Amino acid sequence: MGQKKLWAGRFTQQTDEAAERFSSSIQYDKRLYLYDIEGSMAHAVMLASAGIISDSEKERIINGLEQIKNEIESGTFEFRVDREDIHMNIEARLIELTGDAGEKLHTARSRNDQVLTDVRLYLLDAVDNIICQITALQQAFLHKAVQYKNDIMPGFTHMQHAQPVIVAHHLMAYISMLERDKERFSGARARINISPLGACAMAGTALPIDRQMTAHALGFDAVSRNSIDTVSSRDFIIEVLSDCAILGSHLSRLAEELVIWMTPQFRFVALSDAYCTGSSIMPQKKNPDMAELIRGKTGRLNGNLIALLTTVKGLPLSYNRDLQEDKEPLFDSIDTVTAMLTVAQGMIRTMHLNKERMRACADSGFSLATDIADYLVGKHIPFRKAHEIVGAVVAYCIEKNKDFAALDMNEWKSFSDVFGSDIKDMVGADGIDRSVAAKKSEGSTSPAEVERQINHWETILGVL
Repeated sequence: MGQKKLWAGRFTQQTDEAAERFSSSIQYDKRLYLYDIEGSMAHAVMLASAGIISDSEKERIINGLEQIKNEIESGTFEFRVDREDIHMNIEARLIELTGDAGEKLHTARSRNDQVLTDVRLYLLDAVDNIICQITALQQAFLHKAVQYKNDIMPGFTHMQHAQPVIVAHHLMAYISMLERDKERFSGARARINISPLGACAMAGTALPIDRQMTAHALGFDAVSRNSIDTVSSRDFIIEVLSDCAILGSHLSRLAEELVIWMTPQFRFVALSDAYCTGSSIMPQKKNPDMAELIRGKTGRLNGNLIALLTTVKGLPLSYNRDLQEDKEPLFDSIDTVTAMLTVAQGMIRTMHLNKERMRACADSGFSLATDIADYLVGKHIPFRKAHEIVGAVVAYCIEKNKDFAALDMNEWKSFSDVFGSDIKDMVGADGIDRSVAAKKSEGSTSPAEVERQINHWETILGVL
């Protein structure tokens, strides 16, 4: 059996060993040790300022916490399951080191507000790091966009050839997606950056504490408004899990494209050997395993979000032990999405795009059909009629095994008298170049708009 609990005064029996193992969280929440120590130091300083403990007791507590920090970082600290969590492991060791002073540290504090202080401090750092990692991935995309700003590829809808686009335009679509991810994490950060310390178990305290003082010391922007809401709400964690899941879906879409583009049928991309693996039986294989794992791990991010949503959906106010289940999905999502971003950065920075193959594919599949319809609109034919005419041209080409460039003027005229000799230029050897150059709308794939997008992102992300 374990040693006497710090909360054991009301109990006459020790905790069952199986129950002790079942309820322990030290195996995963020990990563919060630094935030727990920082929060305890700030709390001790505030207690001394309020006259609740003496200055000498404050110094003994702070020195003891510094020693515990050194023990943890040197690997000599003993994490014990019978002490349940990181908070009680640190407090029990502090009492061993400082005696009565350590026993006073938990005055005007509960594990309920203590753990939330730790998690919020942890998340502030984690979110800042994720935003930095997203920026690094955006920069990798921007570098490639500059490299391929004069090259053309097929754009797709329904995985079918749609219209020619500039390669840089396609790559920068991911920069825009990732920018929204950053905005979501930044918004979540503002809601994380609120101090729960002083809410105590759920009703606050009768002691003369200064919540603003501890909030300022720990770098929080504000203190929470309602002590019941403070200890019982986990929406700030759910929001981060949601942001991770959405980011994961974007990375998974990228991964799917890389997997498809690497196939012999596409041959759009060559990924570095550093991000691929081979087969144990087929010597010729080069598999995009890192992209596939990004795609696969997105399911974990989705699952973690659903797990915590399910945990909190039926909980009455205020604190319930169910809420201990918030940390494993949170830590897993943070670790997973950080690793996904790191690997994605490397893949994008080192990949080589087959621009000749991309251009050849862009010039196939009747990708200029919409341009021909717009040509007819310019000749005052209603768009729906123009659409019907071009559809008939495509059907004819398929039947005759021809492309647009192979049609003579008599064939064009058979579909509409408004077709002039200029249609031959439109579908000629430089037809896809004319197609992208003809785009005029803001945010389009025209060279001028692509250059404007590049300049925009260079201003935001830095010139590479």
